[in-house]
Amino acid sequence: MKNDNIPNQDVLTPLHSWISNACKNGAVPVISGKNGDMDTIGSAISLAASHPNMMACGTHLGRISRRVCEELNAPLKMVSHKSDLPRQLGGIVVVDAASPGQVGVTLPENIPKCIIDHHTSNSWELMKDDLYVNLPVSATAEIIARYLNMNAPETLTEPVRKLLLAGLLTDSGRFKHNNSDSFKTASILLENTNINYAEFVEWLETNEVNDSERGSLVRGLQRSKATISGNWSIIHTYCGTLEGRLAGLLLGTGHDISLVCRTRGGETRMTARASKQAVAQGIRLSEIMSKVAQQIGGEGGGHDGAAGWTGQTDKITAETSFISHVARITRSSE
Repeated sequence: MKNDNIPNQDVLTPLHSWISNACKNGAVPVISGKNGDMDTIGSAISLAASHPNMMACGTHLGRISRRVCEELNAPLKMVSHKSDLPRQLGGIVVVDAASPGQVGVTLPENIPKCIIDHHTSNSWELMKDDLYVNLPVSATAEIIARYLNMNAPETLTEPVRKLLLAGLLTDSGRFKHNNSDSFKTASILLENTNINYAEFVEWLETNEVNDSERGSLVRGLQRSKATISGNWSIIHTYCGTLEGRLAGLLLGTGHDISLVCRTRGGETRMTARASKQAVAQGIRLSEIMSKVAQQIGGEGGGHDGAAGWTGQTDKITAETSFISHVARITRSSE
């Protein structure tokens, strides 16, 4: 069953029914995407808090999510194989993963699954009892926040609100890539709480980067180069960590697109950001990353203004493929 591009209540009602039925039949692990960013981790832990039969699981915690979870004492069970999951499963929920390859663990067969995601592209193959929930929002945390507010408001404790707010802020680039509904979600999370928004943002930013990582960001900025690709300007570089943060900083220099590459353990990852104007004039980073994957292998996708690609190809080949695909896009007037 696929539910997209329909009103929120029409999505959240079958989601609540699916979760309720799955929890009646056994344990329901809520598995986060393998990148372990704050959006996927916060979404998994927050949703799992809504029912005793649910348990947040994941294969990786990113630097920011690890620090935030430690500070908030938020539980996440680390899994590396499907045998690490409970034996009696009523279903499996996967949050913030646009494909099975973005989960990080092979899912058991013949177990109903529910995919909750916000990416514009997906490559899930769904069976009869599966549910796919996708909304055009800035972060998966928005979907979880709306679901909990509608169906389990008692779950929205202060720590859960902070987890979801952190996911929303980091995935939207501090609302740089958001739509108007993102502010409504933030309002829901802040309403009738003692959370001071300004202090929370400062606390989150303090947890985001340590002294060593600041040095990595500076070196990445120093290595950056500007390239004209067709009618588009791209600023690109490489780094060892915090690709998303660096891409956001580079976009502030005024180019249409920023691109950051990272190579580790034989795997290359590209992270791209596009300005609002570039998106309005024809840039669709999700489509570009998907085309890169089709050309050189790997997996690519995301959003119009923020997307990524991961594969075994070397950095230069991956970067060249991305730049060449950008050059083929005609720039339109707004």
